[in-house]
Amino acid sequence: MARKVNPIQDRLRRAALERAAYLAIYERGYAGVTLADIAAHAGVSRGTLVYHFGSRAGLLAAVMRRFSRTIAVATRRAVRQAGTPEGKLRAYVDNQFYGLVNTRRFYTVSLDFLAAATRDPELMAMQRAFLAESLAVDLELARLAGPAGAEGRARLLRALVEGLSVRFLADAEPDLEVYRADCMTGLRAVLGWPAEGAAVSTQSLR
Repeated sequence: MARKVNPIQDRLRRAALERAAYLAIYERGYAGVTLADIAAHAGVSRGTLVYHFGSRAGLLAAVMRRFSRTIAVATRRAVRQAGTPEGKLRAYVDNQFYGLVNTRRFYTVSLDFLAAATRDPELMAMQRAFLAESLAVDLELARLAGPAGAEGRARLLRALVEGLSVRFLADAEPDLEVYRADCMTGLRAVLGWPAEGAAVSTQSLR
């Protein structure tokens, strides 16, 4: 008789395994991490990972989908809940640089994944899907400066964040507040806003 699966417990189990895989990728690198490494992190057998994800490739793809989407969804929610243009910008920045450890982990794994994707069409398709979701959030911010030219501003916003993320990883002793301040300054410039502290006209996100 086939074992009955509780959908909720199964989702929680998969989430825990994906979290363990994420940490293993951070420590070992995307190319170097093995199912044995991930199983050791999770405290399970390789067979358990294969049962839930089918293969190493299936597991790593699930990890990247989960954590990329988590960042995009959290950022969109924070931006939409903020009550002022300035608050929306601050919420966006805080979600791009969310704690020293979390920021280093996420950008390390993301860049490792991007490097692997340049040689794997399926991974690149996932990367493009993540960028499309991120740009959707960026576009909401870009429209704070009006609809005209919003798409171009959104691309510049994303380029700014990605550039700062690389600099953050190369920094031996990064100061999170410095990176947040640099990001705020750059975003304001892209939006054509005055220096921080000056008045900004209120506009609704579209």
